[in-house]
Amino acid sequence: MKSIKHISYILTFILVGACEQEVLKLQDPCDVDPESCIIKPVCEGATAGTAEFTKFVAIGNSFVAGVQAGALFTGGQNNSIAAILNKQFECVGAPAAFIQPTIGASLGWNLFVTQPFLTDNTKPILGRLLLQYNGSTSPKPTPQAYAPGNLEALPNPAANPGFIYTGGKATLNNFGVPAIVLGQALIPETGAWAGAGVDPRFSPFYGRFAPPPGGTTTIIGDAAAAGGSFFLFWLGLDDFFLHAAFGGDPTKAPLTSAPAFGAIYGAAIGALLSSNPNLKGVVGNFPNIFAMPHFTAVAWNALPLDAATAAALTASLANNYNAFLDGMVALTVIDADEAALRKITYTESKNNAILINDETLTDLSAYMAGPYAGLLPYAIARQTKSTDILPLAAGSVIGTAIGGDPTKVNGVSVPLADQYALIPSEIAAINDARTAFNATVKAVADANPSRLAHADINAALNAFVTARAAVYNGVTITPKIDPPTGIYSEDGVHPNSRGYAFLSRVFIDAINTTFTAKIPLTDISKYGATGLPIP
Repeated sequence: MKSIKHISYILTFILVGACEQEVLKLQDPCDVDPESCIIKPVCEGATAGTAEFTKFVAIGNSFVAGVQAGALFTGGQNNSIAAILNKQFECVGAPAAFIQPTIGASLGWNLFVTQPFLTDNTKPILGRLLLQYNGSTSPKPTPQAYAPGNLEALPNPAANPGFIYTGGKATLNNFGVPAIVLGQALIPETGAWAGAGVDPRFSPFYGRFAPPPGGTTTIIGDAAAAGGSFFLFWLGLDDFFLHAAFGGDPTKAPLTSAPAFGAIYGAAIGALLSSNPNLKGVVGNFPNIFAMPHFTAVAWNALPLDAATAAALTASLANNYNAFLDGMVALTVIDADEAALRKITYTESKNNAILINDETLTDLSAYMAGPYAGLLPYAIARQTKSTDILPLAAGSVIGTAIGGDPTKVNGVSVPLADQYALIPSEIAAINDARTAFNATVKAVADANPSRLAHADINAALNAFVTARAAVYNGVTITPKIDPPTGIYSEDGVHPNSRGYAFLSRVFIDAINTTFTAKIPLTDISKYGATGLPIP
């Protein structure tokens, strides 16, 4: 279970060919006419069916909390999927007031970059990402910095008392907490401030639901005690996403086992249903994360080398390493197929592969002594293939010199660290886990047919990616970041407001089918997309 401070993806990928139009100065219409921002669904013919929506409660991770553009900030929370759903539920009896633990921060706290947590409050806080040129020809998602001394988003109640939500948990509707795995919803340590900075189970974004010391209740317990009549449960994505985002490195974020996930998921849903015999809800499964821009933006073979650099690398590394591999074949340490897989090639091209470590290869370190000692860093090295995936974090590391030494360049002359590359066996393990997790979600819903609707988010997004575009309410959307059509926010993982509106339609379809309701589908044209780049 990883705490926020351990999530350190640095975002610097380039949106090639996107957003090259003239930069426009946009003004939020809410600043001009706040009344125009009050979205009112068309409720004609709406019915609740066999469900009751007098109090809607949502439980989940960052997708439910309303994270966009890599941060939890007030504007994103206002358009969380939970808030959007409640807006539609107003047609069937839900109160217009939907209480979320508003963070009160304009840029929020960026979850994707390493920042001082409780030990240093003097450095500028980095908030949400925006597409920004910064002198480049294509825009990059860039963290926006607060002015020095502005601590409105700091997750440290000692320095920023406003970080604590003071409205009381019993009044809340949204119990979404960013960057938590399923098991953290069932343990009090997730909200215990004594664990801040020392216990990886602690999350300040659940801790903020109560002042220190906290740690006396659980997310599931709090949600059950809130007295809802209908709930959304969409938690468990981070049980495999965090592992993938860290390149399959278990020391950074472990992959939850299928049996453990099944047991915890059953316990969480069981606790909710047993809290009120009349309580009903909707559960969502998990999409193919490898179709998200976060895992498609950094190509496996996008390393540019000029002729001189390619020649120098060939002479200093490739020739020596490749000859050594041939020697290992002659000694029958490895076979010719493995040698071919491992051999390195550098060319004058924009499309060189990236140097990585592959722990499934034969470890040749025992043979790298004496005249071959210089090859020790390459004991399990190879270049990437089309079957590998580089998480977005790799984009900020590839091509950087280690310790300022121009001969030691990440992904070029030095293999990338494990957390920056996913090899086929890791990809398969993650996909297998997601498949098993989705089977658990479906089985639990099927076991409670009169009380749980099952939203197939995976099927909906798969169809969307295959189609490459869709039109709803006269608006074209695409499964990309690129404005104005993309449904993903600047972090390449979390949807923008329009993307959350799109996903809300999938949940509503499931609710209508299961409970014979007629809740109107969300009008996505009323929700904004990712903004155009800024200078």
